[in-house]
This record gives sequence, structure tokens and C-alpha cells, in this order.
Amino acid sequence: MSENEKRIKVGVSLGDINGIGPEVIIKTFLDPRMLEICTPILFGSNKVTSAHRRILEINDFSFNPITKPEEANPKRANIVNIWQEEVQLDIGKSTPAGGKYALRALDAATTALKNKQVDVLVTAPINKENIQSETFKFSGHTEYLEHHFLPTSGGGGALMFLVNGALRVGLVTGHIPLNEVSKSINPEKIIAKLKLMQQSLLQDFGIRKPKIALLSANPHGGDNGLLGSEEKDIIAPTVKQAIEAGLFVFGPYPADGFFGSGNWKNFDAVLAMYHDQGLVPFKALSFDSGVNFTAGLPVVRTSPDHGTAYDIAGKNKASENSFREAVYLACDVFRQRQEYSDISVNPLKFSKLKKDY
Repeated sequence: MSENEKRIKVGVSLGDINGIGPEVIIKTFLDPRMLEICTPILFGSNKVTSAHRRILEINDFSFNPITKPEEANPKRANIVNIWQEEVQLDIGKSTPAGGKYALRALDAATTALKNKQVDVLVTAPINKENIQSETFKFSGHTEYLEHHFLPTSGGGGALMFLVNGALRVGLVTGHIPLNEVSKSINPEKIIAKLKLMQQSLLQDFGIRKPKIALLSANPHGGDNGLLGSEEKDIIAPTVKQAIEAGLFVFGPYPADGFFGSGNWKNFDAVLAMYHDQGLVPFKALSFDSGVNFTAGLPVVRTSPDHGTAYDIAGKNKASENSFREAVYLACDVFRQRQEYSDISVNPLKFSKLKKDY
């Protein structure tokens, strides 16, 4: 097999055309070293990316236009033109067009992933409000991808997993209002997310016996019921149940002291009860380099850990670090899954191959 055939095909959805997605994509693949690890295939519009390049005054880079992923040039960053019409850009603003074309790019990239025309998917940021339509009634990428790849899971078959090196944070509840968190926490959901997290740590990160920390829901871990009973009634008994099921789980830990003391470094992953409980410390520790990985899917999808950032769009201020790390992680997970599959199918043969090398 040639080097070109081994190179991973990374499908990229353009995201909101008025946000920083096009900028961080361009800046990422402006570096020719990225082509040594993957073949990028952007789903979007050459006219849109060209307009962003002109605004950013980037003159020494362009995408290779193709009509389908199979035509991708492994020595270039490629683009599949999903639409040909002229689009009004209002960079830095949320517009209906921003949502419409973000969805068209996402649908095309997802279809290519389903059809194995690309190996992995990296999604640029969308605006969760302007993308809503008759065909997109989801609270984010995670739920959209669950619908497409785990249609019978009832919305609980994937795990939002934030990753930056050894710091990995997952969520029991995702994109829901804070006043719905407490009633959404139950033993079944916690156990399901713990199992998803453990399986991901095994197959996606190559960690043989993952050690997982579970956070409490209330301040100070509920102070023995004084500040809430979820720990005593639900979370602590679930930890015991998880251990009996063979999971290596500890907690519940109050989130502030757990992250503030650096205790997270003693674990392979952390499972938080709700969105901001996990993402606030994660972004404080990892801003500009964190990655959002959707664990539990039969396919590999990552994204940068930031949003559309309209306030800096078009000003050449956006950092591509998080997007670049998302590409790296997608490729790493893809390779790790292949290795895990080889080990699972024929561990004796794999062991012999490792010795031969």
C-alpha cells in the first residue's frame, strides 16, 4: 500500500460562513506539514473560502476544487463545492444564510462519512440558533450525529468528550437548561455514560484499565444532604454499582476542589454532571488547544472547543490551534481504533507482529 493510500482522509464541514470557522480551517491547512498526516477534504464553497482569504490577506494558499471526495489530491487541501451560487457574507453576524449553508456543508460531510468517502469528520463551529430548520432540530452537533449514526439510541448513545492531552472530561447531561439537570441525573444514565467513557478510553485512547473520576452535582458534594441530596441518593450508590459492574470509578468529588487541587491529574478521565461543570474548568485549563470529541459513535468526529466567535471573525485574530488539534485527534483516534480492532480480532497474531518489529 502506498503512502498516499495510507493517509487519512479528513472530511471537514465549513461551519457558519460568517464565523471564524473558515479562518481557522484556512490557517490550519496553510501549513504544508498537515498534508504529511492527512488528506483534507473541505465541504463548502470555494467562493466563500476565497472571500475569507482576501479579507485575511492570505495570498499564498488556495483549495483544490473537486466534485467528489474520490478526486482528492493527497498533496493539496481539497474542497468539494456544495453550492455554486453567490452568497452574501455578513462576517461577524448571525444570519439565516449562515445557518442554511452551515447545514448544507454538514449534511454533505456527514453523507460522505456514512459512505466511507472520508475516514473521519472534523466540524467547524455552527450557530445552534440560526441553523435550526425543518431538517435540523437538534441542540448541537452531538445530537445531530447521534440521530444519523445511532438512530435507535434515543439520544443517549454518544458522549460529549472534551480532550486535551491527559485531561479528558465527559458529560452526563449535555445541551439542556440548568433547571433540568437535577431531574435528568439518574443511575441508568450515569452508568451508561461511564460505560461509554470506559469503552472510548480503551478503543480510542489505548488505555487498558481506565481510572475514572465522577463529580458531584451540588456544591461541596451536597454537604451530606445539607446542600442537596443527589450525591447521597443517586451518585454515591451509582459509584458502588459501577464498581460492582467492573468499572474503575471513584467519587463523587466536588468539582471546585477536584480541579483546583489538580486531583484530575490522577485520573484518565472525569465525568461531570452537566455542561458548564465540565466545560468551565476544561476551557480554563485548555483554552486554545482543547478538542470536542464525540465518543460512542461508530465513526470518528472531532471539533475545536470554541464557537463561531463572531466578535473576532474576519479580523485575523482567531487561533487555529484548537482546530488543528481536532484534526490531530481525529487521525489519532482513527488509527487507535484500527489497532484496537486488530488486537480484538486476533490478539495472538498482533502480539507476534509487535515482536517482529
